[in-house]
Amino acid sequence: ALCQFIQASKARDGVGRFVSSAAEGENFEQSPLRRTFKSKVLAHYPENVEWNPFDQDAVGMLCMPKGLSFKTQADPREPQFHSFIITREDGSRTFGFALTFYEEVTSKQICSAMQTLYHMHNAEQYDILHTSTTNGKDCDSSTEDCNETSISKLQRFNSYDIGRDTLYVSKCICLITPMSLMQACKKVLEQLHQAVTSPQPPPLPLESYIYNILYEVPLPPAGRSLKFSGVYGSIICQRPSTSELPLFDFPLNEVFELLGVENMVQLFTCALLEIQILLYSQHYQRLMTVAESITALMFPFQWQHVYVPILPASLLHFLDAPVPYLMGLHSNGQDDRSKLELPQEANLCFVDVDNHFIELPEDLPQFPNKLEFIQEISEILMAFGIPPEGNLHCSESASKIKSFRTSDVVSDKRNGNLAGSPLSTYELLKENETIARLQALVKRTGVSLEKLEVREETSTKKDLKVQCDEEELKIHQLNIQIREVFANRFTQMFADYEVFVIQPSQDKESWFTNREQMQNFDKASFLSDQPEPYLPFLSRFLETQMFASFIDNKIMCHDEEDKDPILRVFDSRVDKIRMLNVRTPTLRTSMYQKCTTIDEAEKAIELRLAKIDHTAVHPHLLDMKIGQGKYEPGFFPKLQSDVLSMGPTSNKWAKRSAPAQWRRKDRQKQHTEHLRLDNDQREKYIQEARSLGSSIRQPKLSNLSPSVIAQTNWKFVEGLLKECRNKTKRMLVEKMGREAVELGHGEVNITGVEENTLIASLCDLLERIWSHGLQVKQGKSALWSHLFHYQEAKEKKEITSGGLNTSGIIQDTERRKSDTSSAMMPLKVSLIQDMRHIQNISEIKTDVGKARAWVRLSMEKKLLSRHLKQLLSDQDLTKKLYKRYAFLRCDDEKEQFLYHLLSFNAVDYFCFTNVFTTIMIPYHVLIVPSKKLGGSMFTANPWICISGELGETGVLQIPRSILEMTFECQNLGKLTTVQIGHDNSGLYAKWLVECVMVRNEITGHAYKFSCGRWLGKGVDDGSLERILVGELVTPNSETDERQCRTPPMQHSPSMIRRLVTISPNSKPKLNTGQIQESVGEAINGIVKHFHKPEKERGSLTLLLCGETGLVSALDQVFQHGFKSPRLFKSVFIWDFLEKAYTYYGSLDHSDLTQGENWQTRARTFCQFVNAINSTPRNIGKDGKFQLLVCLGARITRDHLLHHWIALLADCPVTAQMYEDTALIKDHTLVNSLIRVLQTLQEFNITLETSIVKGIDI
Repeated sequence: ALCQFIQASKARDGVGRFVSSAAEGENFEQSPLRRTFKSKVLAHYPENVEWNPFDQDAVGMLCMPKGLSFKTQADPREPQFHSFIITREDGSRTFGFALTFYEEVTSKQICSAMQTLYHMHNAEQYDILHTSTTNGKDCDSSTEDCNETSISKLQRFNSYDIGRDTLYVSKCICLITPMSLMQACKKVLEQLHQAVTSPQPPPLPLESYIYNILYEVPLPPAGRSLKFSGVYGSIICQRPSTSELPLFDFPLNEVFELLGVENMVQLFTCALLEIQILLYSQHYQRLMTVAESITALMFPFQWQHVYVPILPASLLHFLDAPVPYLMGLHSNGQDDRSKLELPQEANLCFVDVDNHFIELPEDLPQFPNKLEFIQEISEILMAFGIPPEGNLHCSESASKIKSFRTSDVVSDKRNGNLAGSPLSTYELLKENETIARLQALVKRTGVSLEKLEVREETSTKKDLKVQCDEEELKIHQLNIQIREVFANRFTQMFADYEVFVIQPSQDKESWFTNREQMQNFDKASFLSDQPEPYLPFLSRFLETQMFASFIDNKIMCHDEEDKDPILRVFDSRVDKIRMLNVRTPTLRTSMYQKCTTIDEAEKAIELRLAKIDHTAVHPHLLDMKIGQGKYEPGFFPKLQSDVLSMGPTSNKWAKRSAPAQWRRKDRQKQHTEHLRLDNDQREKYIQEARSLGSSIRQPKLSNLSPSVIAQTNWKFVEGLLKECRNKTKRMLVEKMGREAVELGHGEVNITGVEENTLIASLCDLLERIWSHGLQVKQGKSALWSHLFHYQEAKEKKEITSGGLNTSGIIQDTERRKSDTSSAMMPLKVSLIQDMRHIQNISEIKTDVGKARAWVRLSMEKKLLSRHLKQLLSDQDLTKKLYKRYAFLRCDDEKEQFLYHLLSFNAVDYFCFTNVFTTIMIPYHVLIVPSKKLGGSMFTANPWICISGELGETGVLQIPRSILEMTFECQNLGKLTTVQIGHDNSGLYAKWLVECVMVRNEITGHAYKFSCGRWLGKGVDDGSLERILVGELVTPNSETDERQCRTPPMQHSPSMIRRLVTISPNSKPKLNTGQIQESVGEAINGIVKHFHKPEKERGSLTLLLCGETGLVSALDQVFQHGFKSPRLFKSVFIWDFLEKAYTYYGSLDHSDLTQGENWQTRARTFCQFVNAINSTPRNIGKDGKFQLLVCLGARITRDHLLHHWIALLADCPVTAQMYEDTALIKDHTLVNSLIRVLQTLQEFNITLETSIVKGIDI
């Protein structure tokens, strides 16, 4: 460890140097005593430590993050303790503990320099006041008087009088250790400071104590406790064993008092999802305590990104780092939150530690079982007398609180509580507001809270005589209890994580080189096993860097020997849970499992504290020259470096640690054999693995020359680009994977939740890119602010150039009436128009929300890359908004970034339509009649009704002359069917419709509903209305159709039969094998549909009525071998079904010998045909057949389709109307058809209302 002192450069260099150093302080408007000055390290012992080189800049900055400060006797000058952390490039950490106190300035030169600074300062202030009043128009005498008084006030408050005042300056002593033994180090420093300030000198010279700490007190071994001597008393520290939770020595009670449980759980959730976190407090130690607590509670996961719990004043530019970070910012107590200029807030969690306040990013998912979790933590806190909602006046109440424990109340007979009778804690807590809130919530969920337990002490604990004081023990107990509860959440949540780890198939070396591309965890299967409420949180958590490196660790460490210690502890806990739940149903439910490991963990700590394992050598006189080690009281001296620079040559501890080093080498050797890599290679890989996710863990705390800042920013730019590449790739692979599955390859592996997560993380990345290097921040979303500037500029231009674009629209509608081609006019691509769409959605209130909605819309329209390119093409605007080093001004990177985004155009996203389900959307409808048979003579009034996955429009009358209209209604989702018909009025009520086109005017998705059949009495099948099934039209399919040979996705079934109306024989004849295959395919589609998660099922109507749907397949079955009487007269299957209906209806059922079942089947068949025939709708013969098939598939009590097929195969009518070779007459084929149809029995098929309207059964 190292000990060093920090203080001002004394005035040897005279006043000049002193004044210039003030320039490095904060600002000149503050009075000289409020300014800070540059500090420097005065001495450190020993000069160097092999494994821990001394970093002067970093230590200097972190001991006095704001620099050196002065005070007078009038100011409070209590010593302040804080700890800090130095993270090295490779991710290893050292801890520093600093005590800052004030000493009297003895140098006359410094005192007179301070006086000079004051004269200058007061003169300036006087000028300012003077000029401000004389500039006033009416300068009457009263202003003069008031001016005088304010100046005298100024001088009274802001004065330093060398004759009257004593000047004090800050100094700091600091201990640097490889482990965070905070409580012990704090005592050491406090006792050293006490030795200097107390009237009696300490028993031994200071050097003896410091030498003892540096060289004679070892770190406690794992699982042991150690006692050593400070200046005035013994100090105890202890370290958990390798099977316990890792070392953590900060008081958690303080964090819960400062923030309260609710805020703490929210902050914890933000940290787990790697959201940027900024802590804000006037106390350095509070910043450190909150940061360390949050990262410690994450066990077994580790924070992988920038971690700077105390951000030195000179590093403030680091706040625009476009990466996840956890930083602490020191507030001076005067400024409130609104004055704080933060570069980016779209995805920021801001924690004002002193004011019990936390600002969360939008769309933060709930931590799983949050309510029960909060209740479990609250019970522990209340057992220690800490209110769960926190305690605003933390410091004063803390001491009172810790002495209160419910067990004391229980045994307190004066309160009428007999020790035996259980205390009604519930009564005790009724007043508590968090519990009241919890109760209100719990009431809604239907659980009783009366059984709220408060843990009581077990009697055995009282027998242990613990060596440390009561207060310290309480901190240890509370810490371990809370940490166990947090750790238990993860052991429960990830109890079976090992099952989903994908071990690499290739050797380690190629795994290392390709590990960014490798999937190392089966996220989809894991998520599909989780309870629904966990998904929003878990799907985002599985995407984090901390989860990825946790799994990497798991893959790298096969055998117990070389396992990461944290992983070993976690795995052993998971195994325990697995043993308890032999059958693992609990893993699948969201039932809350409370923590059971608390007592065991607490006992381990108490045993260590009761029986001290090691006692270190006592401080002793050193071999010092006479006269050394005598100092004047009140001043911390410069120590004798010759004595402190070298440790003892022989030391029992040194000997003891040698074998440990050998053991470590030995372990490494085994490890490398296992990996088949030599040591250097392995080190290199570990480093790479560490640095993969996080290019920068901590800013270089060195002199911040512009070149260093530029280099850091360059690293950020590279990191952002890499992240963009990985994100786009991951999203495409997922999406392509899913589409491949729908085409019948591979396994389905992405869920709606997961897609939302990926898009949300893309939005977050875009926000981080847009806030990197911002000149001036406006609003919370940097992306939306940029878009808004662009919109304003463009609209100004439009106004000045005069509204040219209106004429274009007029011509557009003119063209419409004359030309009825099936192509709609394409929507104009307009960045501004898309912004206006978003601005018109009243549901979106915030800028961040608008930016996200705009990204979703652009992705759905496949315009994201194009829009952003257009936005960035306005270079003057970009230059105005961004600094030179910003990502958006690095041209090559920007090009590559846009290129990566372009790859999203390869897949279809519905991420806007599926999320904003309640907004109003304009739809444009165009009906295209057949050109050949003039639709112009048509006299009836057409109507249309459009249905989508989210709803339907109801009947809309269409103007007969134009056959086109735009209407607005609530988002229908993806469109599925259109019902089209007419009222049969007028002289010529026959209408041949080619197709119907419908377009969503916001997202630009156009759907084509093919028809190709007549609507009218006495033509085709006599239908006055038809149900058409839609397919999504790709924007450029019109032009590409000639070259493209692949068939279109889905048509209405009627497409095939369009020719039948003209000549039945011209239809391609399918053989029985092909027909069976098409039935199999159709049934398969339906089965697959029901095996998908509910949120991702497409349209069932397509699978029933589409081109390759069930209706079409059964149509082929009945068409096969169907006798057609005359060449030009069409016979429809419905004619055959009606004859069968007449046959079964006329039979006297008592004649039937086939038995009960047969009769009910015949009866239901007749009932259905009758119902369809008596419907008021004019749906025509093919429409009726379609309806019968759909109803037969639907009825849930008893799927009737296969019964009816059997019925029809045996019907005498079949013999008359079918040839002998017909499929329906072949018993084996009919039986196999029936078996295939029976598979539909297990599914609950519900039909769209558009299909079954008007049917009464």
